[in-house]
Amino acid sequence: MPRKARDERLDTRTARLRMTPRPEPYWRTIQEGRAIGYRRLAGGKAGTWIARHYDQVTGKRTYQALGTADDMMDADGADTLAFGHAQEAARRWFDGVARQAGKVTGPLTIRRAVAAYLTDYEARGGKAISYVITTFDAHVLPALGDKLVSDLTPAIIRRWHQSLAASPPRRRVKPGTVRTAEPVTDPDKRRARRATANGVLTLLKAALNLAYREGQAASDDAWRRVQPFHKVQAARVRYLTDDEATRLVNACPGALRNIVTAALLTGCRYQELATLRPSDADLEAGSLTIRASKGGNPRSVVLTDEAVRFFRQRGAGKPRSAILLPRDDGSAWAKSQQFRPLRAACEAAGIVPPVSFHVLRHSHASRLAMRGVPMQVIAAQLGHSSVKITEQHYAHLSPGYVSDTIRAAFGSLGMVNESNVAPIKGSS
Repeated sequence: MPRKARDERLDTRTARLRMTPRPEPYWRTIQEGRAIGYRRLAGGKAGTWIARHYDQVTGKRTYQALGTADDMMDADGADTLAFGHAQEAARRWFDGVARQAGKVTGPLTIRRAVAAYLTDYEARGGKAISYVITTFDAHVLPALGDKLVSDLTPAIIRRWHQSLAASPPRRRVKPGTVRTAEPVTDPDKRRARRATANGVLTLLKAALNLAYREGQAASDDAWRRVQPFHKVQAARVRYLTDDEATRLVNACPGALRNIVTAALLTGCRYQELATLRPSDADLEAGSLTIRASKGGNPRSVVLTDEAVRFFRQRGAGKPRSAILLPRDDGSAWAKSQQFRPLRAACEAAGIVPPVSFHVLRHSHASRLAMRGVPMQVIAAQLGHSSVKITEQHYAHLSPGYVSDTIRAAFGSLGMVNESNVAPIKGSS
């Protein structure tokens, strides 16, 4: 049942009887384009309830008399209505208006709402459509797909959200293999699962909000009242030290070494590197053009002298339209083809735990941050839409006035003696 609106002017008969009689109703909006009015009558007569619907497409307003207010008699929910009864009657009428307008063609399930959202998302040029589809298929539709949107309650969505956060992460397995994973007990992994659950909740709300805006859902109350987990984005990013990066590159065979080296030198994403052509590398200007970034817009990446040498060697003798960083068989790298080879290379290089390809991007940015490069510059290099994203991940690595001043002023307490014991280079 949707949550009822509250209005101190209309909730009680005592409050309503203090209102000045007038022909124009006292209106209370309960949803966008939908309102309930109370008309206060003169002469000691009971007031009446009225519903008003506004069509944003046509600009047309329609009205419906709902019944007599319980100003003089106790409400019975039929002939005499309290404010809550009037809201229920109004919502039934609003649903009928939407159906007559052809906006609802039968019971709306979450599966249908998601399908409509994906169509709209792709038409608007939404980024990472394959990720969005996979997320719905993996986390939303199995648990909620067949439920009616009209049957949703905050409790249903909240239980699903909490269950998702408590479930172990999905693991890539060979076809036909049963997925198994240990329960989430580590605090950082628990935080990561909650962050993932929040992202999925955001997608679900986006799909349901579209249905609500299109008039296919009578209320957005059920999901609007469910809040995400708080303080789950505070984890420090994993990055490779220079020594780890060198060991990893040396452990990579053939074509994998090329694309891993390119990621460390540029901070580009896997898919951005997989689609590079020799024509994308302007070696005279020292820049790399990414024609289709994650956000959908092209961007330019600055190349260091080392990166210029690398791309000159990789592009030597290749047609400008060829794949710049192909696999060993000459084909382009496809989705997820880097996953297992990179894990094997990490094991060979003694990098524990193994890192994902995205950590190579973090390593590039972290190296810049630790050398004092401004956050705005790093954001431009990575193609972040906002410097806030960059600061969230890398600001703690950047040397600054506060840390430099504290180290210089505090000095030494003389509690820890110098020692010639040092860790063996390359040990984990």
